[in-house]
Amino acid sequence: MTKFLLAVHVIAAIVAIGPVTVAASMFPPAARKMLEAPDDAGALATTRLLHRICQVYAVAGVVVPVFGFATASDMGVLGDTWLIASIALTALAAVVLAALVLPRQSAILEGALQAGAVQMGAAQEGAAPERAVDRTATVRLAMFTGIFNLLWATVTVLMIIRPGSTTGA
Repeated sequence: MTKFLLAVHVIAAIVAIGPVTVAASMFPPAARKMLEAPDDAGALATTRLLHRICQVYAVAGVVVPVFGFATASDMGVLGDTWLIASIALTALAAVVLAALVLPRQSAILEGALQAGAVQMGAAQEGAAPERAVDRTATVRLAMFTGIFNLLWATVTVLMIIRPGSTTGA
């Protein structure tokens, strides 16, 4: 049973966490492109898609710690320091994603949509368009995304080298 739980845990991590880390990393440059070319519908569509991927796979990612706990319980390692550290880092990664990454992605998209509406109105009135979202927001988002990815990388390393493991690592 342990091998089955571990396999599901690892597959869930690859399938659920992988897309979030990639899409979240791709979002800031895509958002910058969208902000630089507000008339580019493709850039807006790409940015929306990346945000949606992050949202959907963040929810799907809940499966990873669920099977992780089941695997750890079956292996009898729930009290091991490396696992407790991994749990804490996983919780921190979830907080970074839910509180810092996803809301900032939403804000950038909303700002771009508002800017598009303002630009359409300004173009009709002959006024100069204003930018609703500053480039600084995408840079800050990239930083939080990097922190999220670093936390997951650390958890992955802990899972592979687990101190006291019998894998010979």
